[in-house]
Amino acid sequence: MQTVRLYEKEIYEGCMDVSIECYIHKSSPELTATPRPAMIVFPGGGYTFTSDREAEPIASAYFSEGYNCFVVRYITGVRAQKNKPLFDAAAAIAYVRRYSSQYNIDSEKIAVIGFSAGGHLAGYIATCWHLPILSELLGEDNIMFRPNAAILSYPVITGFDYSHSDSFDNLLGSDRTEKETRAASLETLVSEKTVPCFIWHTAEDETVPVENSLLFAKALSAHSISYELHIFPKGKHGISRANRETTPDWSSGEYNRPYVARWIPWSVEWLENQLFSGSF
Repeated sequence: MQTVRLYEKEIYEGCMDVSIECYIHKSSPELTATPRPAMIVFPGGGYTFTSDREAEPIASAYFSEGYNCFVVRYITGVRAQKNKPLFDAAAAIAYVRRYSSQYNIDSEKIAVIGFSAGGHLAGYIATCWHLPILSELLGEDNIMFRPNAAILSYPVITGFDYSHSDSFDNLLGSDRTEKETRAASLETLVSEKTVPCFIWHTAEDETVPVENSLLFAKALSAHSISYELHIFPKGKHGISRANRETTPDWSSGEYNRPYVARWIPWSVEWLENQLFSGSF
């Protein structure tokens, strides 16, 4: 694994601390030389930190499926206010696309995945990659910021009913206005430009209620955007891969749920159809 700095110059205060952890397959004459797909990972953490449980373990899952993977340690805490993580998400996708030849990546097969607040970030860039502010700030054409597919894992979606208020406070500031909140609530941002999405959640999530995913799926459906949605009956918030590897010691094993862990092979199959065959 190699860690690189995302930005070459300061575009906002603190951005030079943002980094990407790169998990890249080595070339071998025994393996196909065809450019690989890429997976960009946004760990969760309420926009206060980026969780290790939703970082390398997720990258390793998709790495084993042939993806070159990138974990984005985006800006968090008070420095994240006024939508700074959205800039990081756009810059990360542009970085992978810009250096696709160096990393042996197909520039039209770049997916993003996020968890909780990171799920909000994945959905944010999936719906807002075309905003003029991104091209103005980052100095590149908006198409560089467009992911080809997005996976949202127990995502924070809305700043209104069923909201995880702390995530929105950290992203926008506790003094956020209704207008600012609406402009970051993903169910209001879906349009014909939104990319295809795979969404999964657990029905008993008490931290980020399942209604978040339902609201987003409803908006996707209203705009005829392709999506797949899975709601599992059991599982606490932050369940990650739902296996032994991502079960913390303090949880008494309650995060180890093989029934929920099926989301990974299902998402891989969805990506296979979305990025390669185009046939479901």
